[in-house]
Amino acid sequence: MSKLIDRAKAILLTPKTEWPVIAAEPETTAGLYKNYIVILAALGPIAMFLSLSVLGVGTFLGSFRIGMGAGLSYLVVSYALGLLSVWIFSLIVNALAPTFGGQKDSIQALKAVAYAMTAAWVGALGNLLPGIGWLIAMAGAVYSVYLLYLGLPVTMKSPPEKAVGYTVVCIIVGIVISWIVMGIAGAVIGRGMWAGYGAGRGITVTDSDFEKGSTGAALEEWAKQMEAAGKQVEASAEANQGAPSAAAIGALVGAAVGGNTGVAALPVDQLKSYLPETLGGLPRTGLSAERNAAMGFEVSEASADYGDGAGRNLRLQINDTGGAQGMLALAAWANVESEKQWDGGFERNYRADGRMVHERWDSSNNHGELTLIVGNRFAVEVSGQAANIGELKAALASGVNIAGLEATAAAQAK
Repeated sequence: MSKLIDRAKAILLTPKTEWPVIAAEPETTAGLYKNYIVILAALGPIAMFLSLSVLGVGTFLGSFRIGMGAGLSYLVVSYALGLLSVWIFSLIVNALAPTFGGQKDSIQALKAVAYAMTAAWVGALGNLLPGIGWLIAMAGAVYSVYLLYLGLPVTMKSPPEKAVGYTVVCIIVGIVISWIVMGIAGAVIGRGMWAGYGAGRGITVTDSDFEKGSTGAALEEWAKQMEAAGKQVEASAEANQGAPSAAAIGALVGAAVGGNTGVAALPVDQLKSYLPETLGGLPRTGLSAERNAAMGFEVSEASADYGDGAGRNLRLQINDTGGAQGMLALAAWANVESEKQWDGGFERNYRADGRMVHERWDSSNNHGELTLIVGNRFAVEVSGQAANIGELKAALASGVNIAGLEATAAAQAK
């Protein structure tokens, strides 16, 4: 980790002297991803999730916060697609090299993209700051363009006089790629997809000193998966004249998001069975369920509405993350616990009985939300009108088979 920090500082503070060092280093695709890209690329999605769904964003209309489901969906999808975008962008940089007098080299192209992106990835942490956060993020993105401009002549051997044109064309392609990524992420979030829960950062692990079932143990297990996937990419590259197969890259991305492709999301009929006929004394008035896939991972969702026809309504939603079990753990690893209070309401994020819990209550309209992460896999949320947050807790505890969900998660994990 100290090596990563030193490299990030050097490329940000002394890029003109650092680029020659980077270009001369022996490197592999797996090494770049495992030791640099998967770590820094996670900063932006995590910061955005914490800002939008946990801390909230202040506006002139008041505090704004998107639901945990949409926030977690953005987290996992934007991170996974972001990792792929780096790879695709490097292919474009490599393909354009001869056009601007450079030399094609897939590893050098990935270096150019990854290290130039450092400023944008670090700047994305500005999203945690109210008011000026977007300025910091924008400054980081602009500085990344400058870093790419400095790096292309060194890594791709392009003549310095052609660096401006090379950079401009690459950035235009990068913008197009980002539009595609945001479009896919938006479409996925619109279908109600959720991120998973699993582990966290690219390090090499030997023996574990963490208690079984702890966040540290999960991080170590994730790192082992990353190491194995990285070796698979290296082997694929050796067998294909330096170009790893799409399957090997896909396995690396899958490991990065903490994916367990051996665990499928529950079929919708099975997930629907966890929606009771009554909730908090209210009869069920509607029900829906769907199963989707993105980046090779399945997720499913089931929701039901409950009401008495006299203005009192509740909604229950259960999301199964299936095999995508990585990005939520990165947020949990940050151990973010927060509490906000205002006249007539509050919002809290904390851990209870080993579960991540989010609750929000607004007495001005007697409306609340309660979300639990169950079995490191299922997200269960009840929301609607009630006398207080305690009533929502009671409805969830008595109406939903939480123990059954945990048992299902444990059984399939084995």
